[in-house]
Amino acid sequence: MGIVADKIKELRDKEAQIRELGGPEAVHQQHERGKLTARERLDLLFDAGSFQETDIFVKHRGTMFGLDKLEIPADGVITGYGMVNGRPLAAFSQDFTARAGTLGEMHAKKICKIQDLALKAGIPVVGFNDSGGARIQEGVDSLSGYGQIFYRNAIASGVVPQISAIMGPCAGGAVYSPAMTDFIFMVKQTSHMFITGPEVIREVVGEAVTAEALGGALAHNTKSGVAHFACDNDPQAIEWIKTLLSFLPTNNLEEPPRVDTGDRPDRLEPALDQIIPDSPTASYDMKEVIRAIVDNGDFFEVHELFAQNIIVGFARLDGRVLGIIANQPKVLAGCLDVNCSDKATRFIRFCDCFNIPLLTIADVPGYLPGSEQEWSGIIRHGAKLLWCYSEATVPKITLITRKDYGGSYLAMCSRDLGADLVLAWPTAEIAVMGAEGAANIIFRREIQAADDPQAKRQEKIEEYRRLLYNPYIAQSRGYIDGVIVPSETRPRLIKALDVLCNKREALPAKKHGNIPM
Repeated sequence: MGIVADKIKELRDKEAQIRELGGPEAVHQQHERGKLTARERLDLLFDAGSFQETDIFVKHRGTMFGLDKLEIPADGVITGYGMVNGRPLAAFSQDFTARAGTLGEMHAKKICKIQDLALKAGIPVVGFNDSGGARIQEGVDSLSGYGQIFYRNAIASGVVPQISAIMGPCAGGAVYSPAMTDFIFMVKQTSHMFITGPEVIREVVGEAVTAEALGGALAHNTKSGVAHFACDNDPQAIEWIKTLLSFLPTNNLEEPPRVDTGDRPDRLEPALDQIIPDSPTASYDMKEVIRAIVDNGDFFEVHELFAQNIIVGFARLDGRVLGIIANQPKVLAGCLDVNCSDKATRFIRFCDCFNIPLLTIADVPGYLPGSEQEWSGIIRHGAKLLWCYSEATVPKITLITRKDYGGSYLAMCSRDLGADLVLAWPTAEIAVMGAEGAANIIFRREIQAADDPQAKRQEKIEEYRRLLYNPYIAQSRGYIDGVIVPSETRPRLIKALDVLCNKREALPAKKHGNIPM
């Protein structure tokens, strides 16, 4: 065996030793917790044989508290790049089997290097977070590492998609990097996020709470809205990440990938002609409308468990990707509130960053009333929705199916907020407010003077409905571009996208606006 062969063998042996992670016992414990290892996650994410690891031999430089005698394979994080469904991607995966995946100076530098590579190459970044947090033996170097990662999250935002998968603990300062990325996936029972853990909360404020209740996948998907997806296990989380990536361009200079879905663009959907209930107070499922319209009924919903009075997600029309924002009449009658305004705003801004056209489907009676909403800042939060629609320059199509009242009519991307095309079903009701409230104001004196005030009130309610509960006055003034048969919605939307796909619109020159946060 020659010297070159010896060197190659030495290289292979060193790589093999590091690829053993924290050792067989630590790997076994990881599996016992129901979790995949850092390398297994990357193997599932990337196309077979495509992953190229970077910085495999990086070592920490800590010397205090016994660190100088401690070997941490790959310094607790695996980084690299490869192909996912034939498209390039960068990734890092924290290794909980190696000193609990704690983050120190060199660990952070590895992550920063892969973030820099992704930004320069214009490719998405996926991060698997599974870490005990800062490596406290390294002190301020660990804090500096987090800061450098946060900075890169901010700079890359809107340039390349950033996706975080919380696959284990993620606490303290570690939670802020995922929070600055575009989408967060969590795994039920095995992943947790919180600024301060249950023990600290118990000691400081005397509140007893479990890690799952405080910061588990369902807590952050249903209550806080921090996370967007709650997955059953690691493989499902990775599969959903790959599905999400299939809708996204690799960077902000590219268009989303168009594919042949096999669904006819001229397909009609007769069921839509019957979906709106006869009673104005009855609900229906807006997701049925969405699935009937989009290619093959395939709708990838985002934030499904949070603020369910509004629906957001990705779909395709004739193979073209679009983002959908729709009121859900089944929940709070589809009213807008603080949480749903935040949910929709974040999604709309993401789509606008990455050249994804927007379809807004409106059936909204107004803003949710009550002191709790007012004190929670519905004015400020609701203004975000107005802001982001006005600022978005991607193609914007609005479909009005039923109620569209008052300020919420504007907030759901009316023509005045820059909608490029507004279509309405014959069942659309566009008015300043509901008939009951309007009649009380407009006809107050007549109702009070009537022999039977209740009968007169009902008469005036019906009069208001007859005059204004239709889309034709709005169309006569140019606020609506067309009233369409519901069953013909899909082909009409596809033809609109065909026209708008090359839309170009520029905002006035400025550093940035001051969105009402």
